[in-house]
Amino acid sequence: MRLFGRNKETDAATSEALARTRRSWFGRLGEVFRGSDVTEELWESLEEVLIGADTGVQTTIDILEQVRARHPSTSEEVRTLLREALVVVLEAPAATPRGQLWGRPDDEAWPAAPALALIVGVNGTGKTTAIGRLAHLHQQQGLKVLAAAGDTYRAAAIEQLQAWGKQIGIEVIAHQQGADAAAVAFDAIEAARARGADLVLVDTAGRLHNKQNLMDELSKVRRVIERGLGRPPDEVLLVLDATTGQNGLSQARAFTESVEVTGVMLTKLDGTARGGIVFAIARDLGLPVRFIGTGQGPGDIAPFEPRAFVESLLGEPATAEA
Repeated sequence: MRLFGRNKETDAATSEALARTRRSWFGRLGEVFRGSDVTEELWESLEEVLIGADTGVQTTIDILEQVRARHPSTSEEVRTLLREALVVVLEAPAATPRGQLWGRPDDEAWPAAPALALIVGVNGTGKTTAIGRLAHLHQQQGLKVLAAAGDTYRAAAIEQLQAWGKQIGIEVIAHQQGADAAAVAFDAIEAARARGADLVLVDTAGRLHNKQNLMDELSKVRRVIERGLGRPPDEVLLVLDATTGQNGLSQARAFTESVEVTGVMLTKLDGTARGGIVFAIARDLGLPVRFIGTGQGPGDIAPFEPRAFVESLLGEPATAEA
C-alpha cells in the first residue's frame, strides 16, 4: 500500500503556495522569454533569475549548460527545455528513495507496524505544525497515527503538539519538560504496538545544526528508535523553512550526517519570493522533497510532485506565454 498522488487539489495547493515566488523571481522569466531570439543576453538573464531565486550557482550553471547543449533555436524552445531540465533535477533523488514510507512503488507493502518517521530541523521551521499536518494527511488515507512529543526542551512545544492531537484526534505520548527525548520516542513505539497504530510521528527539539552536542543528542534519539523498532526509522524528514534560502543547504548537510535524512518538507513557501532552493537541495544533496506546507490549517500540506511544482513556477506548456 502506497499513499498520495497528484490530483487537481494538490496541484492547486502547490500553485497557490508558490504564488509569491512565481510573481517575483520566476515571474521575470516571462520578460526573458518575450523575444524569440536566443541571444547571450537571454542566457545571462536566465542565470540571474535562477540564482536570485535561490537555485544555487552551481545548480544554475549545470542546468543552463544542459539546455544550451541541446542548441535551442527559439526562446520558446529554451523555455521548454528549461522546464524539462528542472523537472529532471527534482525527479532524480525520488528515483531511488532513501526511506520506506514515501515515494515507494504503489504495490510495495507498508513497513511492519508501527512505521515511524523522525521529524527534525532547526528552531522555528515549523516541525510541530508539520507533524500535525502529516498526521492529518495520513489519517485521511485510513491510517491510525500516534505522535511523540520529543521536543522536551520547551513546555510550549509539548502543549502545542497536544493541542494538535486534540484538534485532529490523535494520541500524543508525552513526558514532562526536560525529560529524555529518546525515552519519549521509545515509549511511543511501545504505545503504538499496544494500540495497533500504523504510524508514529516523532517530534524533536529544534537543533542548531552547528552545535555538535545537540546533534549528538539527536543521534542518540535515532539509535534508541532503532533499538525499539528493530530497524532504523522508516523516514527521517527534515523540515526546512524556505525563507532561509541557501542556509538550508548547510542545515540539510548537518542533519544528514547526524541522522541520515531521507527526505525534506518545505514550509513557508507562501512567505518567500524565492522557491528555487528545492533544486539546490535535490542536486547538491540528493534529497527528495516529499511535502510542502501550503498554509496554516491541518489540511494545508501537499505531497511534493516535481512536474506540478515546475509547472506552477513556469506555467504549463500549453499556457506558457511566448
